[in-house]
Amino acid sequence: MSLSPEERAYLLQLARETLERAFGWRKDYSLPYPPPWEALREPRGAFVTLKKGGKLRGCIGSFEATSPLYRVVEEMAQAAAFNDPRFPPLAPEELERVEIEISVLSPLRPGRPEEVEVGRHGVYLVQGVFRGVLLPQVAVEQGWDRETFLDHVCLKAGLPPRCWQDPRTEVYLFTAEVFEEKGELERGLA
Repeated sequence: MSLSPEERAYLLQLARETLERAFGWRKDYSLPYPPPWEALREPRGAFVTLKKGGKLRGCIGSFEATSPLYRVVEEMAQAAAFNDPRFPPLAPEELERVEIEISVLSPLRPGRPEEVEVGRHGVYLVQGVFRGVLLPQVAVEQGWDRETFLDHVCLKAGLPPRCWQDPRTEVYLFTAEVFEEKGELERGLA
């Protein structure tokens, strides 16, 4: 299911206004809440990525499709800003320089390493208590081939490279509809 430019713009603006509310810059949303589109009220998984100067500043998401997409985006925007253990909490003075990217996920499905298509599939890897995930766009941004991408998912899980070849490792694939503020808000709100 693909989102319309208006739905994408709504989610991006919702994420931005959620962070503005967290800093006390606004009391209410300037957009209709809840959203008028059924697609945004359906349960979906999503990740929200924050970038500052083109560099990662926070990224958290959920595969669980138990909440409406718009609520997941709200929750993940706050989590990416304040709860990503790799970064200190976002400071108010950083918000204007942060760009927001949203990845709306397909359901996870079991897969095999040889099925991974760079740029199309994200990978969620599980081995015992170890878990790691990388979104589809990461391999493209880094210029990785399939094996390098899989190795980095292993590393993200705290496992050695090539762990994806171990028969105890479970590999799950997903796709993502990825969109970011740069240009998307103008198209969706025009």
